[in-house]
Amino acid sequence: MKTYFPKLLVTLFTFGFCHAQYSDTPKGKEKDTIKNKTAIQLDEVLVQKNPFKIQPTLTRSTIKVMDLPQNVQTIDKSVIYQQQAVRLSDVIKNVNGAYVGSARGGAQESFWSRGYDLSANNIFKNGFRVSSGSIPEVISLERVEFLKGNSALLFGNVIPGGVVNLVTKTPQFKFGGEASFQAGSYDFYKPSLDIYGPISKSLAYRLNTSYENSKSFRDVVQRERIYVNPSLLYKINSKMELNVNADYLADDWTPDFGTAIIGKTIVDLPRNLYLGGKWSNGTTKQTTASAFFKYQIREKWTLNANSSYQNYYRFWTGTDRIQPAANGDWSRPLGQQENSERIYGEQFFINGEFTTGKLKHQLTSGADFENAFTETFTFTFPAGATTYGSGNIYDFANFNQGTGPIPSATATRLVENTTNRFGIYAQDLISLPKYFKVFLGVRWSWQEAHIWNHNLYATDPNAQIKDPVRIDKAFSPKVGLIFQPDNKTSFFASYSNSFTPNTGLTPEGNVVKPSIITQYEAGFKREFIKEKLNMNFAIYSIVNDNFVQTAPFVNGLPNTNTNYKIQSGETVSKGFEFDFSAYPLKGWTMMAGFSYNDMRFTKTEAGVGNFVEGDRLTRTPYQTANFSTFYKIPNGKLKGVTFGAMAFYMGSRLGGWNNDYILQSGNLVVRDRVIPLSDYTTVDLSAGYDWKKFSLLVKVSNITNALNYTVHENYSVNPIAPRQVMATLKYKI
Repeated sequence: MKTYFPKLLVTLFTFGFCHAQYSDTPKGKEKDTIKNKTAIQLDEVLVQKNPFKIQPTLTRSTIKVMDLPQNVQTIDKSVIYQQQAVRLSDVIKNVNGAYVGSARGGAQESFWSRGYDLSANNIFKNGFRVSSGSIPEVISLERVEFLKGNSALLFGNVIPGGVVNLVTKTPQFKFGGEASFQAGSYDFYKPSLDIYGPISKSLAYRLNTSYENSKSFRDVVQRERIYVNPSLLYKINSKMELNVNADYLADDWTPDFGTAIIGKTIVDLPRNLYLGGKWSNGTTKQTTASAFFKYQIREKWTLNANSSYQNYYRFWTGTDRIQPAANGDWSRPLGQQENSERIYGEQFFINGEFTTGKLKHQLTSGADFENAFTETFTFTFPAGATTYGSGNIYDFANFNQGTGPIPSATATRLVENTTNRFGIYAQDLISLPKYFKVFLGVRWSWQEAHIWNHNLYATDPNAQIKDPVRIDKAFSPKVGLIFQPDNKTSFFASYSNSFTPNTGLTPEGNVVKPSIITQYEAGFKREFIKEKLNMNFAIYSIVNDNFVQTAPFVNGLPNTNTNYKIQSGETVSKGFEFDFSAYPLKGWTMMAGFSYNDMRFTKTEAGVGNFVEGDRLTRTPYQTANFSTFYKIPNGKLKGVTFGAMAFYMGSRLGGWNNDYILQSGNLVVRDRVIPLSDYTTVDLSAGYDWKKFSLLVKVSNITNALNYTVHENYSVNPIAPRQVMATLKYKI
């Protein structure tokens, strides 16, 4: 595994501490330049505010959360620190109804909500779509915003489960920051630095950087990451500002496809046992750069013009799927993958408030464009050299780890995909004279896809195949009604739809049109005890009544080609979500949530490759629940003492693939492919102490040592982490 010598971090830490100590004025005193007097300088001014009353940027508007006809959940940096989050999955545990669906090979984490996988198009950073193929760095996050349900009005081609937005920290016009060091079980070490301040009266900077070197509870597995996130804020004048942000992540990791699965049964092997080749390795590199321009046209009217660029690359090589024979015999298959993605995006939108008669309007209107280009290579190993090492998984101590040189794979195929997206939208929140508000919005989306398949060994130019250009167009309306009997209570109901492009051809040879997915949602929001307690509830039904499936007949004959498809199926995802956040006392925060979801195929054709009517979709638990509480004693002899707890519950679900129809001896039969997974609960406890500029926080996670698994399709069966200890030492600059 490649080693990064963190000279940059050493330099930055030294700079941070030296800058903190330097001052023309004696320590603890400050010059009054007006009266030429010396006064005592306060070490810190604590502004106490409710951390759950944060206006999310993801809505692209000034509409308050209470006025939106859908639920929004924001996880602030204080919660991220209190829980000592290392991965985005640690943060997402606080969002009820959201969960990790799989961690394929240890390269990435896929998140699900309301029965839908969010990994394809629903992960954003600072409002721009980013590749979900990496594991994001959380050290630079100001907060994580989760807009639940359908958000196609603002973002176009997104599935209706929800949208995740990672908001990075911004520059400040006062000097400050913090240096921290995390250490934990299995040789986890992570120093980090966050430093910010003014360069001039109109220009400020911020720099976040971290280095991670860690092993794992899994033998052999290790990870090394370096992350740098600089940003500048330029206050051009009283009405205009420009924020420029960039980050770079280099991540070297060990591919880990987990434990073994035989048929539908997860083999009971030691949680730490790594079955892959010890030489397996992977690398991910991701760079993003963005610029955000804001212009205050006049009071209550603003114009935003934003640009973003992302470059993503991932390569791994090693041994792959762990699927031994019934007696445990296994020859390790070799695998290799290389893919990249470049995304360029532009956004323009305007916000304004005005009145017509007795009606108040909050208008948001805008347009966005995105160009995405992906490259995916297919590799082939030499004949007779497709495996490396063999033996029996039940006697792994005597497993033949392989001898001789590691076979080298050759790239044989390249698939290039260029996707252009354009959308224009408008929404208006209309406040009626009393009690009621109406939300009206519509978006028109246009999407174009060009796909080239290159046979890298072929000399025949016809081997370079260009698929038919796919152009999808769709309107995405949204209508909501809000009833507010007082300024602390809001009931809402909404209708919206979204679209998702499809692949394949109709039996007539035409491209398949996009599926239109409809969502109905209703709920309420309530604030209690002077906003110290916030409660949200939502019930929803998401219907895809033109779900694509294999056509049973083509030209009057039974069809066995799964590329021919019809839009005659239906899926329904229905459920409810309830959460509350409380801020009962100074220094005390609480969060809790519970969700229920039932997503099924409600209409299917009995044809080859089609799913079975009535079946639940895989990776969709019936219930999830979360609870956390943290308290820092604000005064007295125990001032600065912190303690807290967190619990997360994942309900029973199905791994593997959904059952489907196959031909067997000329008859159509159901193939059983699901893997039942039981429910589980993890509990974390933490305690800490603040002393002057230092703070120490210690956490014990999964104190009951619960064991369960995430399953990607029918492989990459990865056990959850066992009991571990994590400590964070922080120095405030």
